[in-house]
Amino acid sequence: MNKAYILSLDQGTTSSRAIIYDHEGKAQAIAQKEYQQFFPKPAWVEHDPMEIWSSQMAVATEVIAKMGIKAKSIAALGITNQRETVVLWNRKTGKPIYKAIVWQDRRTAHHCKSLMDAGYASAIKQKTGLEIDPYFSATKIKWILDEVKEARALANKGHLAFGTIDSWLVWNLTSGKKHWTDVTNASRTMLFNINTLEWDDELLDLFDIPKSILPEVGSNSELVGHTSNQTLKASIPIAGVAGDQQAALFGQMCVEKGMVKNTYGTGCFLMMNTGGKVVQSQHKLLSTIAWQLGEKTTYALEGSVFTGGAVVQWLRDGLQLIKHASDSEALARSVSDNGGLYFIPAFTGLGAPHWKPEARAMIYGLSRGTTHAHIARAALESIAYQSYDVIKAMEQDTHVRIDHLKVDGGASANNFLMQFQSDVLQENVQRPAILETTSLGAAYFAGLTVGFWNDIHDIANQWTLEKEFKPETKKQVTEHLIKNWHQVIKKAF
Repeated sequence: MNKAYILSLDQGTTSSRAIIYDHEGKAQAIAQKEYQQFFPKPAWVEHDPMEIWSSQMAVATEVIAKMGIKAKSIAALGITNQRETVVLWNRKTGKPIYKAIVWQDRRTAHHCKSLMDAGYASAIKQKTGLEIDPYFSATKIKWILDEVKEARALANKGHLAFGTIDSWLVWNLTSGKKHWTDVTNASRTMLFNINTLEWDDELLDLFDIPKSILPEVGSNSELVGHTSNQTLKASIPIAGVAGDQQAALFGQMCVEKGMVKNTYGTGCFLMMNTGGKVVQSQHKLLSTIAWQLGEKTTYALEGSVFTGGAVVQWLRDGLQLIKHASDSEALARSVSDNGGLYFIPAFTGLGAPHWKPEARAMIYGLSRGTTHAHIARAALESIAYQSYDVIKAMEQDTHVRIDHLKVDGGASANNFLMQFQSDVLQENVQRPAILETTSLGAAYFAGLTVGFWNDIHDIANQWTLEKEFKPETKKQVTEHLIKNWHQVIKKAF
């Protein structure tokens, strides 16, 4: 095969990555570059869109050079991205008018509360599948339009473009020829009707957002455009785009109804394939689009845990208890239990199934015997407890018992965490040989478009198990721990 590879761009919350995959779905080269996080005020989180773009191009160029290949050897390019993060830019200059407001940002909490108090929650949930929360894009867009000088005037003149990070990358990769997004990213804006698959005029009116700034919406596996000669010095088809969690669900080959994965990244994101219909949650989970292939749309239930692996980053950078994130495993194992300590990592509020933006982080149960090892263990345990709560909510919503959990993401490499997750669930946890399921999902979407892979059956056999964790702790013990967790988490409200 002349064009032997797929290039996947994985634009994450803390770093930009590029991975080249071969026909067997194996990563042949990886490049990664972290970029700056901005915290201008408490609970505000921002990125520099230009740095996102430059870092993404840097790793794309680097990974091609690592392989020693030419860009023309790449059959297609796939994109996956941090979702909900908002960029507004000037269509004429191509420059952002403000920093990107990140999904973790809570500055619009008061506005969200006013919408809930006004009784809009049910209507928004029916249309979008989402809870009213600063997490999503709509209130962030409105904030920029209202607070940034001349933003409204530019929008009214048709000079302004909005995009989630995928749109920002597509715009730049095509040198401004395509203003486009896919259905999964659109479904996270709180402006997109997941039943009609269109931008919703009533929601646009509610948030006072002009339709002219919105991108065109397409499926996850289609020819979006081509990279320009100014970017990768080659015309590579951009052929697959999906938000990171939907890409991970596809990369894990959770293609059958009822299959579930959990991605342990900065946050934890559990997603269940619910097939061809929207399942409206009664337990504050999100109904969302999993993917669209051709004319067929697949839906999912999602539970978003805002602080997952980020708690380990805080142990490293904030408390400086460890030098490397991987050190948390040995430190946690150095004590036999949590010493009665519970860590509520509500640094940016609590997500599903609580949706408490006002919740604050806390460490509960400190004693004279508490050590840094207990804190590390309690931090890792908190990731598993939060995931447990979401899984139980999914089971109640769907009346389907989840008998195993597929896992991926950086923190899934932590054997202590995966074993503890299996123990609290009292179910098997399956970790695949390829943990890069997010970028792999984007590669699969792109490859299917250009015929690099024939169909889903062609790629389903590429999923292989690396390690399965089975419950080792008695159910009575974990039930006691979970009961304590639920008592403590209420204190954070």
